[in-house]
Amino acid sequence: MNKIFNFFLLFLFLSLPLAHDINAQCKIINTAFKDGENITYDLYFNYGIVNARAGTGSMRTEMVNFRGGNAYNTRMLLNTTGLAGNIYTVNDTLVSYIDMDLRPLLFNKNAFEGKDYSKEIQSFAYGNNEIKVRTSRIFNGEKKFDETVTTNDCTYDYLSVLSLIRNMDYTGMQPGDQKQIQFLSGKEIVNMAVNYNGTSKIRANNGVTYNTIQITLTIQDEGFKNTKDAISASLTDDANRIPVVINTHLNIGAIRAVLKSVTGLRN
Repeated sequence: MNKIFNFFLLFLFLSLPLAHDINAQCKIINTAFKDGENITYDLYFNYGIVNARAGTGSMRTEMVNFRGGNAYNTRMLLNTTGLAGNIYTVNDTLVSYIDMDLRPLLFNKNAFEGKDYSKEIQSFAYGNNEIKVRTSRIFNGEKKFDETVTTNDCTYDYLSVLSLIRNMDYTGMQPGDQKQIQFLSGKEIVNMAVNYNGTSKIRANNGVTYNTIQITLTIQDEGFKNTKDAISASLTDDANRIPVVINTHLNIGAIRAVLKSVTGLRN
């Protein structure tokens, strides 16, 4: 009996270091950006044969106090004007709070697209080896959902996933290789693939030609059979991983953001 009991204790002891600690698993060291980074973009609208200058965009990161601790606040603005704005209006404000370990805390999106207005909020809470996310959406004044979803794996929103891919290690990856993550799409936690598509040189609108890493994020169903592109980005192939180009899909067409200026770099 003592041998059986001792064997049980040994098994339990050996199992403890292997326990799934989601708080430790989701922590990432940030080496790519810092407080005060500010990137501006020229926007281009693509829909069918239309490929027109569309307006301006920006992405700014600041250090703030959030829920009693330091956090990065990233704010992305997308505003169309001119011909593109007449075809399809986009006036989006996306706000993200992530902690110093790059774990998402809060995501807020206010979107005027075409004739529609939507507001989406995702609030993340960590504890007991699980993540709880309260997610809600209002579309044209009507509440579509307000639910809490629970997961045991690191999960990212639309903006925090940009911070994640800027800090990923792509060393040794070949075109076609991918890394798997989880992404919160509305009220559904879905599989997302971070696809490595190789490198290329891109001339930005500030006149600088950058060596870039080509990344595409695709949402996948549970069987990993059906995919849908969510976003693609060209990141500088250096320590800053600056998003030189960001392509996002709209209900009608797509918006391409091309870097116009950047200040406040970390490296």
